[in-house]
Amino acid sequence: MPEGDTVFLAAERLRAALVGKTLTRTDFRVPRYATLDLRGEPLDSVGSYGKHLFVRTPRLSIHTHLKMEGTWRVYTPGQRWTKPGFTARLILATADTEAVGFSLGQVEVLPRTDEHTATDHLGPDLLGPNWDPDEALRRLRTHPDQPIGLALLDQRNLAGIGNIYRSEICFLRKVHPATPIGHIDDLPALVDEAHRVLTQAAHHPPWRALAYGRHHRPCPRCATNLLARHLPDPDEPTRADRSIYFCPRCQPPAFE
Repeated sequence: MPEGDTVFLAAERLRAALVGKTLTRTDFRVPRYATLDLRGEPLDSVGSYGKHLFVRTPRLSIHTHLKMEGTWRVYTPGQRWTKPGFTARLILATADTEAVGFSLGQVEVLPRTDEHTATDHLGPDLLGPNWDPDEALRRLRTHPDQPIGLALLDQRNLAGIGNIYRSEICFLRKVHPATPIGHIDDLPALVDEAHRVLTQAAHHPPWRALAYGRHHRPCPRCATNLLARHLPDPDEPTRADRSIYFCPRCQPPAFE
């Protein structure tokens, strides 16, 4: 699943391509908005919050979520698409630009004043201008028995982390992913690490993974073979299919 840095960078590309221009064509390939036509609407901003992306006119906010396979691509009119046409779910065109959202997991159009309803349930945005580490800590500490490897995925705690960066953050802090939040010695440092990692990935891409995807490869610190394990989530059974990567020597269990 695309993570916060991917969405942040997608918003940057769309901002450069669309802001200050006027829509000449829109094509919402989702049943709910199949007849919606926003031609003539000026585009005044593009932003992201966690894994959510917003393309805004003065009166409306076009909200999309990439989910597992979504992506935004920008083309010139008539340029051949680099993704299959049948996967396009949203097209926003101006006189000189065609922005296409492929395989988007969610598409909705909200009154600009209601945009907040898409993010009210989320924790602080790690890449947002109003990032609030104290609020993230408060939310994490309300679940002291939850494994940190699950808590980092929960967007209600802090928004923007997915499977890649939860592995990286735990590895960098030498914390076993199954460690309950209440057993982490320096939780503020881990939250700060999360902010640092996402910020670096968004502003100085690409991020070079130290642990994620390196099953049975040497740990960059101690050369012990890294492991990949499932971390079952009773509230989200599908998350059990996502492996988390760690070093058994640098990240020993908090208790046996």
